Amino acid sequence: MLQLLMIGSLILLLAIASSKIFYRFGVPALLLFLLLGMLFGSDGLVGIQFDSFELASQICSVGLIFIMFYGGFGTNWEAARPVAVRAVLLSTVGVWLTALLTGLFCQLVLKTSLLEGLLIGSVLASTDAASVFSVLRSRKLNLKGGLASLLEIESGSNDPFAYMCTIIVISLMTGQNSGSLPMMLFGQVFYGLIIGVVLAKITAFALRRIDLEIDGLYPILVMAVVMLGYAASESVGGNGYLCVYLIGIILGNSRILHKRSLVHFYDGISWLMQILLFFTLGLLSFPSQLHNVLVPGILISLFMMFVARPAATFSILSWFKVPFKAQLLVSWVGLRGAASIVFAIFAVNSGALVNNDIFHIVFLVALFSVTLQGSLIPTVAKKLHLVEPEGSVFKTFNDYQDEALTNLLELTVGPGNPWAGKNVMDAGIPEEILVVMIKRGNEVIVPKGSTPILEGDVLVLSGNCFDRIPL
Repeated sequence: MLQLLMIGSLILLLAIASSKIFYRFGVPALLLFLLLGMLFGSDGLVGIQFDSFELASQICSVGLIFIMFYGGFGTNWEAARPVAVRAVLLSTVGVWLTALLTGLFCQLVLKTSLLEGLLIGSVLASTDAASVFSVLRSRKLNLKGGLASLLEIESGSNDPFAYMCTIIVISLMTGQNSGSLPMMLFGQVFYGLIIGVVLAKITAFALRRIDLEIDGLYPILVMAVVMLGYAASESVGGNGYLCVYLIGIILGNSRILHKRSLVHFYDGISWLMQILLFFTLGLLSFPSQLHNVLVPGILISLFMMFVARPAATFSILSWFKVPFKAQLLVSWVGLRGAASIVFAIFAVNSGALVNNDIFHIVFLVALFSVTLQGSLIPTVAKKLHLVEPEGSVFKTFNDYQDEALTNLLELTVGPGNPWAGKNVMDAGIPEEILVVMIKRGNEVIVPKGSTPILEGDVLVLSGNCFDRIPL
């Protein structure tokens, strides 16, 4: 036990220390954590023996739940709304087109069976949200035309649909439920949507009304809801990943108590899950076997980079009159990552008969994609003149804070003020404005979300812009 704790702490410290260097140069954290796993694995310097695909699958499933939840929870819907339709089309239709084209390529060029090719295409069809977020944040890469929000929504929401494609192809290969694929597809989407929306709405209502005595219980409550949503959705044939992503989107954009602290808490949890997940995947790999899949892996990578991803992107975004250069950039930001490797593990565990080492093929594609595409995103964006010099990419995330809240304003709540008679949470106060204090006669109140605002109160507000305040 002590040895395990020592190794675990060493891995975390190495990951944190190394990520600072990688982060500065805009290299996605995925690459670092995978390399650390490979270093500690059977073929690495440390030589930890780990070859259990079943255990890795369970670890990675838990990690993906919280990574996908935070992908939704950290997305600022106000910034994302203008590009939401095209982003969702990319994450659904774009995923299916990418899977189909890649599958046909594998059949025609690599001589796989059609179903095995489609399985490879399905597990590789989604883009990696963690890597996209890492590059945008580390390089402070604000993009013109809402492209940052477009890429965030797409990469955050396309994993559930790639998972859906993977499950369908596996069912065809194993003969399970092959006669009821339409119902399976309907159930994946319907139950995932319904359970996610209902649970999120109930939780948001509860968080506005329940005043827990211990602040530390709020993130635990949300964690329980996320796990319940995934389990309930999967148990009835729904898409658990779609469910938790929707819970994240709705809660992250609802007016709830302790929201900012929840964002920062789950930011930490998401990073912990990424380290655990990526390290496990690196640990499970055998670098000595990568040379066996070098040719198919690189061929698939190049095909997806220069054919499948651009074809899916242009066929969708052209309908929205998106400029050609913007479509080129979106095509380039098609990083394959952790979710693809996890889905490859699902394929290995499914019992489907395949003739290729799908796990190491996908692993190599992810490494190649993150290293080449991820590192060149800033360069490509600048060459295409799509970097926005003004503003901040952080505005597309819910944990964004502009400059320090140094400006104070005293506001007397007069007759007819729309805030009068409501509590702080429900008054419609802009989120960038903080109610620091309420003066009520001779009483000074430190407000909570449930504190009522009465006519005659003097509110002490902190912020940088008060143009939306009813003076």
